[in-house]
Amino acid sequence: MAALDDPVPISALQHAVYCLRQAALIHVERIWEENRFTAEGRVLHDVAHTAAERGGRGARRVTALPLASTRLGLAGVADLVEFRRGPDGEKAFPVEYKRGKPKAHRADEVQLCAQALCLEEMTGRPVPEGALYYAEPKRRTVVAFDAELRRLTEETARAFVALVAEGRTPPAEWRADRCRACSLIEACRPKLARRSASAYLDRTVGALLAREAEP
Repeated sequence: MAALDDPVPISALQHAVYCLRQAALIHVERIWEENRFTAEGRVLHDVAHTAAERGGRGARRVTALPLASTRLGLAGVADLVEFRRGPDGEKAFPVEYKRGKPKAHRADEVQLCAQALCLEEMTGRPVPEGALYYAEPKRRTVVAFDAELRRLTEETARAFVALVAEGRTPPAEWRADRCRACSLIEACRPKLARRSASAYLDRTVGALLAREAEP
């Protein structure tokens, strides 16, 4: 596990769930390319990451709140945390702002759950749920931090922290549903890697067949 003086960004877990190679290119090799999707997301987070605190409607709302977990080796900044008042005191409710629509994969949910795990460690109180706010439908999607999501989040965190500690980047793998929208497709070149692997196998199999055919 990484030491807290060199933690892995919480946002890296979103990349790691989406594509472990993408996460390593960004956080191990320090490669980054902007496209329309990343630019829209950056603008949205620039607005959200203006530090402020205000109350009202039974909750204290804190934007740009620094988070950290020594147990998982993570650190980052929450877009918004609502500290909702109740009979047993305040209960944290993290809210993460995202461009576009809810996704078919769980990358956004893992990032949000990681924030909840940090908040639980920092406050000593349970954080049962939070929300993802998507810009296109302009509404919140409530996310319950159940056992399955917590397990996925912790496994992703441990795997990626270990990968960063090793300084290792996984090999490219072409996935049309994800690669086409990736800002790092030119740096990653997953189709070239696929062709190279295929050509290597063709050469290897061809050599074996040629040897078998020899008298």
